[in-house]
Amino acid sequence: MFGHRPRFGNHRDGLFTGTPTVECRAGRVNRLAASIMSSNDSTSPTLGRRTVLRLLGGAAVSTTALGGVADSARAQSGTDLDSWFAQTSNYEGVVDETGSSTVTVTVGSQANGGAFGFGPAAVRVDPGTTVVWEWNGKGGSHNVAASDGSFESDLVGDSGHTFEHTFDTEGVYTYVCTPHETLGMKGAVVVGDAGGATATEAADSAGEGDSEASAESAGEGDVDLDAWFENTSNFDGVEGQTGLRRVTVEVGSQANGGAFGFGPAAIRVSKGTTVAWTWSGEGGSHNVVAEDGSFESDLVSAGDHTFEHTFEEAGTYTYACTPHETLGMKGAVVVTDDEGGSNEQVAEPFGDPETERLGGIALAGTFGAMLASPALFGAFMWLKGEGGESAGETYPKEKSE
Repeated sequence: MFGHRPRFGNHRDGLFTGTPTVECRAGRVNRLAASIMSSNDSTSPTLGRRTVLRLLGGAAVSTTALGGVADSARAQSGTDLDSWFAQTSNYEGVVDETGSSTVTVTVGSQANGGAFGFGPAAVRVDPGTTVVWEWNGKGGSHNVAASDGSFESDLVGDSGHTFEHTFDTEGVYTYVCTPHETLGMKGAVVVGDAGGATATEAADSAGEGDSEASAESAGEGDVDLDAWFENTSNFDGVEGQTGLRRVTVEVGSQANGGAFGFGPAAIRVSKGTTVAWTWSGEGGSHNVVAEDGSFESDLVSAGDHTFEHTFEEAGTYTYACTPHETLGMKGAVVVTDDEGGSNEQVAEPFGDPETERLGGIALAGTFGAMLASPALFGAFMWLKGEGGESAGETYPKEKSE
């Protein structure tokens, strides 16, 4: 059964009926690898390099998860959304969008250790509502694939791309981003008065979530984060990103009445983690200045500028953008005693920072996928032979005598 997922039959009144049939997901990986190889024509000699890197990483995560997909899809096609979202960091209950004929969900929201979320993760809509998924261009290539096979988008990385589906029948429809499912990139659409009762509605969960976050953040060392973020509109508690060697925070996120936020505002990382602040190029000139003076960046307005700091000691570190601090442009890094992961080393052979967040899953999954897929192996060999500064090199590099 390895490499297969169930595709459920008819659904009625929120319940799936009929005998599950099986669809081979490995075939999708093969077609994906073949398509990215064929895109490298004479008019774009380097067209496919970053695309190949991202998609190989995505195929790695997908292939690593193939063994457990069948049981997962079968179990989660019901109404227990709390279980479905057990590993999804941005699930805060079902957001009530009833009364709207069209509802938009962002693909690539900040969640699950990077831009690996649907925002909001779960929505409740009326029968006949059209849900539009809109890509923000972050986190590499994503897709939207229903657990029951009722809808599926292409795998896309372009900002502004949209995919839509109209939900005519009451029920609970769960879906994932195939490459990033194991990271927790999952979603759900609850149509009408169907199940989902086990998932807390947004109004209730928001209060509980805020109180839990408040209690947790207030206890982080001697710093009262609720007081620190009192006038910061995008502070939603401390986002867990432990176990990663490198974590990215956007400088100039939409918050506080403009591009005056750090995204996410507060993160929890492991000791030894490097935090990289990357400028969006919006909101004018920003900087990153620690309240205790332990780190400070230049005042910069250019997009893609990066400033890094490695946190070697446990504790809570608050910081701000000096020109916009009074507007609420503040951040915090909570550093735990546990050691970080090793995703930085995994990304080195590919030379692409987008693969860092995939961690060890990407490296192991990629080579496992190549063994199972001749097309993917061919894509990898094409990548190694392509011209460029890394062509012909082997990893790890041997030190010269």
